[in-house]
Amino acid sequence: MPSLLKEYLTTMPFAETPLRDEYAAAVERVAGRTLDALRGAEGAAALADPDTAAPRPLLAAVRVLGADLFTPQVLAGAEPDGPTAALLAEARRAFPAPAPASAEAALVIAWQDRAVDQLLARTPYGDAAPAAEPSPLPGPADLGWQSWSVRMAQLSVLALPGLDGPVHQAARSDTLALARGTVRSMLRRDFTTAVRLGRWLAWTSAEGHPLRIEVEPILDRTRLVGISAVRTRLELAIAQRLLESSPA
Repeated sequence: MPSLLKEYLTTMPFAETPLRDEYAAAVERVAGRTLDALRGAEGAAALADPDTAAPRPLLAAVRVLGADLFTPQVLAGAEPDGPTAALLAEARRAFPAPAPASAEAALVIAWQDRAVDQLLARTPYGDAAPAAEPSPLPGPADLGWQSWSVRMAQLSVLALPGLDGPVHQAARSDTLALARGTVRSMLRRDFTTAVRLGRWLAWTSAEGHPLRIEVEPILDRTRLVGISAVRTRLELAIAQRLLESSPA
């Protein structure tokens, strides 16, 4: 489960279980529309009617998907589109960052929001005074490669062209730890984590760095397994597109 979604849902009262289910379902619907747009389905990127108020489940879903909402444009070499940027800016106003359960969760959410800030800054909807860059993430030498790779999987939304920073530099510097984490996730049948780490490896490959493992068989294996979560299928498609953009 994406960190933002987990934090939002776990802070809701137990009595609001139907609402939590509605929000989680909205994330899947928005991920599906984004996936359709990434695959070239005409009109799939229109998430809401700009002339009507966006419902709160939609705003919550947009808040959770964050930077990945712009993948159809970013992966095509285009700028983030205005309607999606406006909707995301509205979602951030409606749903400020939740109070995380731990310092580690707070750091993950801060970096996820940093990716959104970087993309919104390329639109008229960016903050005039963006938040300061979050604290650096501890590396594999501090956390161990297992814990570090899990943290990087939580930050897979940062693995997009045009984004850069300390998290990206860590991915470039520690491709072996990413590869180990990917293999470990596959062996544990944790396909969601494997896809997210495979996305990071595909991103480093798109930047011209040599791969430590073959990512394509991992993506193929995940497809054969039949991942039900649309959010994970979106990340799988992003990883594939990044891999296809790698230098020959």
